Amino acid sequence: MQKVIATEAAQQLIQRLQDKYGPIIFVHSEGCCDGTSPICMKKEDFYLSSQDERIGEVEGVPYYMHRTNLPYWQHLQIMIDVKDGIGNSFSLESTENKTFIIQAKKLKE
Repeated sequence: MQKVIATEAAQQLIQRLQDKYGPIIFVHSEGCCDGTSPICMKKEDFYLSSQDERIGEVEGVPYYMHRTNLPYWQHLQIMIDVKDGIGNSFSLESTENKTFIIQAKKLKE
């Protein structure tokens, strides 16, 4: 079972963003301002630290999470979805008046 998946709507938006911006990445944010959200950025615009671990990929786009968050998410599958409106203006989908959100479900053993 894949660790990170996306709904059809999110897959279509990811493909549009790749066409528009080139290589992109997802960074799992758990900041004070944006809550738990997948932030989509141009690959060249984000510096990955030694503490950021690639936990999966969706539509060819790598998904990274800080190591301190891994224990909490280790038994959960992350599903990226999309909704209308701007939730995180730092994320590329905001240019499309969209917001990526995540849903989680327990991984089957």
